[in-house]
Amino acid sequence: MKLKIFSFIAVCTLACSGCNDVLDRPSLTSAEDPEYWANENNVRLYANAFYPNFFPGYGVGYGVTAYTPNNNYNFNDDAVLKGTQPQFSKVVPSSKGTTALSLDWESQFTGPTWNFAWVRKANVMKDRITQLMSDKLTDEQFRHWLGIARFFHALEYARLVNVFGDVPYYNHEIHRDELNEIYKDRTPRNEVMDSVFSDFKYAMQNVRLNDGAQNVNRYVVAAFVSRWALFEGSWQKYYYQDNERAKTCFKLATEAAQMVIDSGKYGIATDFRSLFGSTNLSDSKDCILYRKYDAEQGVTHCVASYCLPSNPTDLGPNLDLIKAFICNDGKDWNSTTMAAAKDFRLDSLIKTRDPRFEATFYHKTTENAKSCGLYVTKFIPRSALSYLNIEGGTPAPEFQGDKNVTGYPVMRYAEVLLNWIEAKAELATLGEAAVTQADIDLSINAIRKRPLDAEAVQRHVTQTAPMKLDQLNNDPKRDADVPQLIWEIRRERRMEFAFEFSRVIDLRRWKKLNYMDTDANPDLLLGTWVDFPSELPKVLNDKAIGGFRVLNAAGKLVTFDGKNASQMKGFFYPKETIGRLPFLNLPNVNPYLSPIGYNDIKKYAERGYHLSQTKGWPEGY
Repeated sequence: MKLKIFSFIAVCTLACSGCNDVLDRPSLTSAEDPEYWANENNVRLYANAFYPNFFPGYGVGYGVTAYTPNNNYNFNDDAVLKGTQPQFSKVVPSSKGTTALSLDWESQFTGPTWNFAWVRKANVMKDRITQLMSDKLTDEQFRHWLGIARFFHALEYARLVNVFGDVPYYNHEIHRDELNEIYKDRTPRNEVMDSVFSDFKYAMQNVRLNDGAQNVNRYVVAAFVSRWALFEGSWQKYYYQDNERAKTCFKLATEAAQMVIDSGKYGIATDFRSLFGSTNLSDSKDCILYRKYDAEQGVTHCVASYCLPSNPTDLGPNLDLIKAFICNDGKDWNSTTMAAAKDFRLDSLIKTRDPRFEATFYHKTTENAKSCGLYVTKFIPRSALSYLNIEGGTPAPEFQGDKNVTGYPVMRYAEVLLNWIEAKAELATLGEAAVTQADIDLSINAIRKRPLDAEAVQRHVTQTAPMKLDQLNNDPKRDADVPQLIWEIRRERRMEFAFEFSRVIDLRRWKKLNYMDTDANPDLLLGTWVDFPSELPKVLNDKAIGGFRVLNAAGKLVTFDGKNASQMKGFFYPKETIGRLPFLNLPNVNPYLSPIGYNDIKKYAERGYHLSQTKGWPEGY
């Protein structure tokens, strides 16, 4: 394992030069000069700079501003904020362009800004390999590294298309005097994605099966192809309503996932908490790619600072997410015959819900989860919480500040299985073969059989019953336009990936942003059930008068007034919690795709070129 792959080392910084406007800044680094491209080691060194961008893990130090789990993935229907909920953009900004090789991102869309610096960097790699290295690399080396370059090129374009739809497409390095190329208008989405899939397919055929631990190999490539082909297929089906293109994408998703499955290298073998709380995931069959941290080399992170219940937070899970966790009989909470499943006290939820519930949240309600009473502890090991059982205890040093060294599972086998089964289920709705029970057993049921750790067993957590196609859960809350099987597959994704990368992308690709409408769904603003008299009695003091509120079983709001402590039993609902403003069906607003800035369009016009605005947003500047 070479930790330098994921480190922000000096050579990577030197290799990461941006471009003025779009792609017109000349190289300032020797890594792009012809003399640099002399051997495989130099190519590998250049490729290493892509890793922190595409696979950031938990970030480095306190750098958790982009693409890191828990506190950054909160723009969705899983999280509630004490205060006004994050709003959808309703106006075109002045600019969304940047030329830096950085981790800037669009939180509303979970993707990059209007930035083609990483595209340029991948194009430089492709061009240098093809133009300068055919006689310096063996055929196998040549195909592998060209495959790596094309993979990174495709990965960045898939992310850009996810955010903006149509984008200018560049498949080679652009020089500063090529103004017609620099200021080209957007390329239609379908053309871009055809090229993306061509790159992906080449990489799946030519990247090495094994290039050493933590390096991108063919299975890493295929896993990411399964993700982005599934995403594009859903966009084509639900947003653009092009079933034929959707079918092509879903087939690629299943083929890519099948490559990973057929390898026999991976499995569901690790308990859920250990996937996120281990310092070494090198032997985990669940991890296709992971990021390792090492304090001795100064590569640490700070995720524990946001996962320790002793630290106050204004962000946490809402009641809508809590209700989405399936009961361990395989039924939703409305449909189950388990009487205890209607009891929303935390102890009951832990015993009656899918094991991922207990593994995701702290087992006690806490006033420090100021928006909801329930704390996310998914991303730290259980040992990190042992100090809470000691009067006056403090976390171990490795879980304080930015000294954490737990590894992050960048790509998990569970995702590949869920991508695979969702794509197959979607294909079945488009006239392809029906999903079989064997398919379900290989994917969803394999995940449901994930091992339980000793602490979960001690809390009476039990594995969820296997899914049976002839006895599918029929959730009364299911959307009428979503088949039962696809509804349940989507539920599995929500439980599996809570506070990870995918939720708002999932909502957008399914064309279901209405799930984030707080006027239509009040559960988005509520937290877990809290019995203040028995669970948090010390909270109800004179200082708390008017400061705590619950929605009781009768649907009535009860605010603590100093005399009604016995009535403070219900769903946590701070009075500061305010819903979203309307964001759907507004003129000149498209919440599904990001606009570009007026100044980005203006820069083109000043040079005599035209740059189109994102569809659904107003043109002009």
